[in-house]
This record gives sequence, structure tokens and C-alpha cells, in this order.
Amino acid sequence: MANLQLRFLLVSLFTSIVGEAQYVMQDAALMHYIDRRFQSLENRLEKCNQDIMDYVEEFRDFSKRIISRLEGLNVYKTEFKNEVEHLLTRVERAQRDIDYFASGRDSDACVEVDEDLVEQQQIEEAEERRKIKIVLNASCDNMLTGIKSLKIVKKTGDAHGSWMKDPGKNHPKIYFLNRSKNNVILEFANIRAFMESSNMLAARRVILPTHWQGTGHVIYKGFLFYHRYGSLNEIIKYNIHKRNITDRMLLPGAGQMPAYELFPTTKIDLAIDEQGLWAIHAEPDIGGNLVITKINHHTMAVEYTWDTSCNSKNAEAAFMVCKTLYVVYNTPNGGTSRIECVYNVLDALNTYEVPVLHFPKRYGSHSMMHYNPREKEVFAWGDGSQIIYKLETNQKV
Repeated sequence: MANLQLRFLLVSLFTSIVGEAQYVMQDAALMHYIDRRFQSLENRLEKCNQDIMDYVEEFRDFSKRIISRLEGLNVYKTEFKNEVEHLLTRVERAQRDIDYFASGRDSDACVEVDEDLVEQQQIEEAEERRKIKIVLNASCDNMLTGIKSLKIVKKTGDAHGSWMKDPGKNHPKIYFLNRSKNNVILEFANIRAFMESSNMLAARRVILPTHWQGTGHVIYKGFLFYHRYGSLNEIIKYNIHKRNITDRMLLPGAGQMPAYELFPTTKIDLAIDEQGLWAIHAEPDIGGNLVITKINHHTMAVEYTWDTSCNSKNAEAAFMVCKTLYVVYNTPNGGTSRIECVYNVLDALNTYEVPVLHFPKRYGSHSMMHYNPREKEVFAWGDGSQIIYKLETNQKV
């Protein structure tokens, strides 16, 4: 009997142990299942997060492409607008030529001229000339009669470059722009600091966002105006103090050929005189003659354009003085620079009225000449030397 009871207790104990073991195994399986589900959820969340990051990156790239395309469209829009304006100007000039030849044929055929029409044309021409005089401040009536002297300020940098003061600002700073392709301006406190500085690292450096083309850039009223390297005819307006581009324009007809045959890297030569900002370039359509354009330096808009009788062949530089273009010529191997062609935009001066003016005491060539209307001097760069020419002027008769 005792053995039977013992067997019964052992069976009960064994059954209890087996039952608890089954519960433990079920709990372990449940925990393993839950752990796998959490792991799967974490993997999915991680993949979702990665997908979101990929989408964000793709959207950023897409936004950059869109912005780039919009900027390109703005450039194309400006270029198209300027080309249309250039075409309209050419059409107007062609129409004037046609009217001129037609009137010539009519006079040869003894056809009676409508005096009222002629009078109306004369009135319109006088009105147009009056508007130009107002824009150009016709009170400026000095003409260049001679180059008084020269001063070689320093010899530094490459064979070609540009240096200047800002005639629109009342400060003595000197700006040094070395080479015909670069993007670094060196600013000196005054001309003495420039002359005495043996280390260019002492100057304040201004890094431009793009390179310039040639040596035809100018600084006026705190802005650098320059032909952008790699473009046909884009002029950049750069704020030197704030160090950013504030405006740009396309100069119609420019960039197809060098402005001066003897210095072919300059396609657009910018100039400053008493009237403000000008651009000088040559066009093959008119036999390589120079074209001068008056530019509003505030709006970067073309105000007027003139086709001159001065040719770019054997020219090395040019500058504006009192709304008059003076073109400097030389020989291909370098010689005595001389002014042989003069063009006044108001037709108040003819080339044959002005004698040939020679630059004194120097044999060589120039890669840049810019007139400073505040100091009545020409800043020049000749064979790596920085030069100042003093001018003699008289009032036009």
C-alpha cells in the first residue's frame, strides 16, 4: 500500500514538473516571437528613415538644378532682350542710311523736296541732339592738346595688367589688377603705400567670384565693372565693399573681335570720363571700326551707341575724355605710342582738326590706358610698368 502511494506522488510530481516546463517553453517561444517582431519593426523604421533621407537629398539636387536652370533662363532673357535692342538699333541705322540714299537719288533726279518734311526731320534731329546733350552734360567742352609728362610709378607684376584709382570716390586708394585673366584685386591705402610695398601680401585682397577678361575693367563709385572671362559680352558690376555681384548686362555687338589689334585679349574696354561709364569695342560688320556705348552705371542699361570712324587696326588702347574718344596706335613690335584718331559723340570735333599727339620719352607698348577725370591724368600699364601721364587740355573753340 505504501509503495502504491509513493508511486502516485511521484507521478503527480513528474506531471507537475512537465507542465511547468511546457509553460516555460511556451513563454520562451513567445518572447522570441516578440523579439523578432520588434527587430523587423526596427529594420523597417530604419529603411523608412533612409528612404526619407534619400528623398530629401534628391529634392535638394532637384532644387539646385531648378535654380541653375532659372539663372540660365534669366541670362538668356537678358541676352535676348539686348540682342533685340541691338537689332532695333541696327534697323534704325539702316533706315537712316536708306533715307539718306533715297534723298540723294531724289535730289539727283530733280524731284521736288517737301520742305515741310525736311524741316520736320531737322527739328527731330535737333531734338535728339538736345536730349543727348542733356544726358551727357554738354557743359564739358575740353579737348586734349598734348601729353605733358610721364611718371613711371613702379614696375611690378606681369607684362599685362591694370591699375587705377576710383574717380567716383574721394579717397586715395590704389587698385592693382595683375594679368589679363585673374580674379584677385589688391587694394593699397594710397599711392605711396603702393610704391613702397615690396610685398604684395601686405595689400588687402578682394577675391572675385569669376575671372575677368582682358585689361579693360574700371572701378567707379565703389564698384568694379569688368568683362567676365568665358563670356562673349557679359559685363559684371561688383560691389568691392560688400564683395558681391550686384548687376550684370550683355553689351550688344561686342566680343566678336578684339577692341585693339595690338592687344587681342581685350574684347571690351570700359572707360570713365566726366560723363560716367562707357564701353569701347570693335565690330567686324563695320570693318573693325570702334563702337562706343554710353552705359548708365546705376541700371546697367545702354543709353546711346555710336559707330566711330576710328579703326582697331594697329590700335593698342583708347580712353574717353569729356565725351571724346582718343585712340592710341603703335607698331606691332612696339614703338612710340601716338593718338591718331579722335571721335566726339556730339560731332563737335573732327580727327583732321586734331594733330597727332605722341606720348613722351618712352619706347614700348601699352596694354591699358584709363583716364581719371578727378585728377585729369591717364593711368597706363606698359610692359609691366605702372605709368601716369599728365594731360594738357584746352576749351573747344
